[in-house]
Amino acid sequence: MNKPTKIGVLTSGGDSPGMNAAIRAVVRTGLHYGLEVFGIHRGYAGMVEDDIEPMNSRSVANIIQRGGTILKTARCKEFMTPEGRKIAYDNLRKHGIDGLVIIGGDGSFRGAQIFSNEYDIPCIGIPGTIDKDMAGTDFTIGFDTAVNTAVRAIDKIRDTADAHDRLFIVEVMGRDAGYIALHSGIATGAEHILIPETKTNVEEIIAGLTEKEKRRKLVNLIVVAEGDDTGGGDEVGKMVKERLPNADVRVCILGHIQRGGSPTCLDRLIASRMGYHAVECLMEGKHNVMVGIVNNRMHYLPLDNAVKAKERFNKEWLRIVKILAS
Repeated sequence: MNKPTKIGVLTSGGDSPGMNAAIRAVVRTGLHYGLEVFGIHRGYAGMVEDDIEPMNSRSVANIIQRGGTILKTARCKEFMTPEGRKIAYDNLRKHGIDGLVIIGGDGSFRGAQIFSNEYDIPCIGIPGTIDKDMAGTDFTIGFDTAVNTAVRAIDKIRDTADAHDRLFIVEVMGRDAGYIALHSGIATGAEHILIPETKTNVEEIIAGLTEKEKRRKLVNLIVVAEGDDTGGGDEVGKMVKERLPNADVRVCILGHIQRGGSPTCLDRLIASRMGYHAVECLMEGKHNVMVGIVNNRMHYLPLDNAVKAKERFNKEWLRIVKILAS
């Protein structure tokens, strides 16, 4: 396969801290190899609407520390249709773009795979999602920042729980994956962590809270992923209040504060590394792969596998939670 001469970079799906660092790495690595680099605004919507502009080194100056994405992101129903993808292809061809780097999650990669198969444009995926739900990589851009944001918030909530002898139920993001809940819950000493990967045993939670009440352990913390089968933090709060009417229960939903903010050092590092290697992949003629990091080594997974597979959940973590919260 011929090496590309002009490449496009876009961010798609939910934003995650560190996307700007990845954009910066793609642009500057591409320029290093003498490529022309184009920024595609608002994800696939920008491809369809020809919201595409050339980028240079100054375009990505002073962005590595910023959350969000300077290229912005959007949903695009039109790109899901063959007619929309044809318009997108014609716009890329107009600019001479013959290689793409897509920063996003599995939905973004699914679109890239379909598009590349239809029009034979090499696409390289960089996993940018706070949920850490992608197989083939130990890290996804934004997860470390999101978890640290949640931990800082929960630590502050625990201070109030301690001052008032309250049970706090904290809902964190994670519609389909519970990694933010799991990691932040363990790091903050939560008594129970509820995640989509496992069925929640309400009776076990009530029994645990009752037993701790007998021991006069009045400060309790439950961390709930929004996608847990109970229905999230509010529903868990209702169930606990019904069963333990004397308990002083408060529900706190952290919401989108987990998406924003300046990326951590780790997120900046992995984003820079992945962005660099994404361009290397294009220069080496790789086609339709996701750039990941496994055991601190670069790992390349076909986009098709990245879309179909999910990160395997290690249930040993839940055993650790039970033991440490006892």
